[in-house]
Amino acid sequence: MTTAVADQAEVFAANRARSRIELTVASADGTTRRSRVLEEGPLRVRFPGPPSGALEAVVVNTAGGIAGGDRLDIDITVGEGAHLTVTTAAAEKIYRSLDPAAAIHLDLRVGANGSLLWLPQETILFDRARLRRTIDLHLDEGATLVLAEALVFGRAAMGEAVEQGRLFDRWRVRRNGRLVFAEALRFDEAIGASLREPAVAGGRSAVATLLMCPADAARIAPVRARADRRGEVAISAWNGFAVARFVAADGAALRYDLMAALSALGVVLPRLWLN
Repeated sequence: MTTAVADQAEVFAANRARSRIELTVASADGTTRRSRVLEEGPLRVRFPGPPSGALEAVVVNTAGGIAGGDRLDIDITVGEGAHLTVTTAAAEKIYRSLDPAAAIHLDLRVGANGSLLWLPQETILFDRARLRRTIDLHLDEGATLVLAEALVFGRAAMGEAVEQGRLFDRWRVRRNGRLVFAEALRFDEAIGASLREPAVAGGRSAVATLLMCPADAARIAPVRARADRRGEVAISAWNGFAVARFVAADGAALRYDLMAALSALGVVLPRLWLN
């Protein structure tokens, strides 16, 4: 590597965002309160509601989006018997990158008889975006989890589509220390062509996964019974978990189906989803 190239790489690296949130909540006398909050870089977490049995947290990215080479780490611990809902202030945007991927890592822990609703707004990928995301979930005995992640490729309302880029999305869920759910999604370069494959998205540009625990066939029956869908929705339950998959033509249709499924499951939606 020449000196000029090395200097350019150092300048680029110095301008990349390094951001972190560490949040721990605990229950006391039936009220969930934050017991530890750490913020580094452009990420912030705010708590718009009054103290109650369930606390609502809103993650804000003051940078306005995520560029290549940025790294965001979010560590959340829900203490025993505590209840937390987490959402985001807006849809997250992953911008075009010339080479290095953006990196997002979520480490979510739920203590015994606690509950976490992880319900961020959509993640929008621009053409030639590169993202590597890892999600690690740790559930103790009696923990409740609802996690929904939506990916939108391009902005249909702006006439934007994604043809090229890279995406690696890895999920791991452990219950009482034992691995119970693992999956990975990978798109290399020709994202648009992959999305047009019938077995992938059939030309649609918005997908989502909803993970719920505990759940069984009776719990997911209302989702299967709904007929007012704007895209495709499928849900299965096994070993105390339920996983729903969503595919839609655009972000608006995807959000409609996701909100309908969550409501059918009895999940109280964050107020920001309803604005």
